[in-house]
Amino acid sequence: MSSESEFVGLGVAVLTVSDTRGPENDTSGDFLTEAATGQGHSVVHRALVPDDIYQIRAVLSQWIVDAGVHTILVTGGTGFSGRDSTPEAVAPLFDKTIEGFGEVFRALSLDEIGSSTIQSRALGGLANRTAIFCMPGSTGACRTAWNGILKDQLDSRHRPCNFVSVLTSS
Repeated sequence: MSSESEFVGLGVAVLTVSDTRGPENDTSGDFLTEAATGQGHSVVHRALVPDDIYQIRAVLSQWIVDAGVHTILVTGGTGFSGRDSTPEAVAPLFDKTIEGFGEVFRALSLDEIGSSTIQSRALGGLANRTAIFCMPGSTGACRTAWNGILKDQLDSRHRPCNFVSVLTSS
């Protein structure tokens, strides 16, 4: 559902967490970048870090204090494999948790991958008035999160509510 209000473009940062991907094969980061810019947002930062709690936190901490960043899209490190540590790295940075993000992501994902969705630790929250959404590393999962949740919640015209006013009000 959308209203006729004016679109507000956001400053978006994209972080890929992976021990195996590089810039040449970061299809999930590419998808999120293209999806955000295609909707009219500006990607102001993009990085790729290994699955290491402190490297993830270091990058996110810089972006959280950057007034030009309204939302951060994190892909990777949300599973249960040995080094998957995105939730442990990110959750302590939240001022408020967006419980519904992970819940809705898993509900949408259930139709696509069945019960395997329980192995996704997708999560979202707010830190210093910056929205952070963490999703699995597969491009399909990023597509599910973007199309099913993020494109509307990051669109100022979406009703009855969206995150834009929370992220852009002073």
